[in-house]
Amino acid sequence: METIHTVGKRKTAVARLYMTEGKGNILVNGRKIEDYFPALKHLYAAMQPLTLLGVQGQFDININVQGGGMTGQAEAVRHAITKAMIEAFGYESEERKKLKEAGFLTRDSRVVERKKYGQPKARKQYQFSKR
Repeated sequence: METIHTVGKRKTAVARLYMTEGKGNILVNGRKIEDYFPALKHLYAAMQPLTLLGVQGQFDININVQGGGMTGQAEAVRHAITKAMIEAFGYESEERKKLKEAGFLTRDSRVVERKKYGQPKARKQYQFSKR
């Protein structure tokens, strides 16, 4: 199996993933995934596709992630791993159906709404004065 390259996104975070068959080493920005995501909720979110399919320890994964905060980066990593799993197992596989049902295949497109002119924030408005 050659190297699989995918990109996952969430908010302003972008995760570039390189996956090969191996012993289960997962590096995020040159550090072990447990060190990069010390909070369990972020580690759990990033590892969900591997746990769902039961393939922990079968692939060596190297991820470069930038932008956003920890939650956005963890979910970008999850999206990239999901896309890599589909590429590895095929588009007509049972694994793809499992990932699709879990909702990992869809890119979460919610982003911060922009600030409008004449307002202090995106939706907040200055106090209205009738007189």
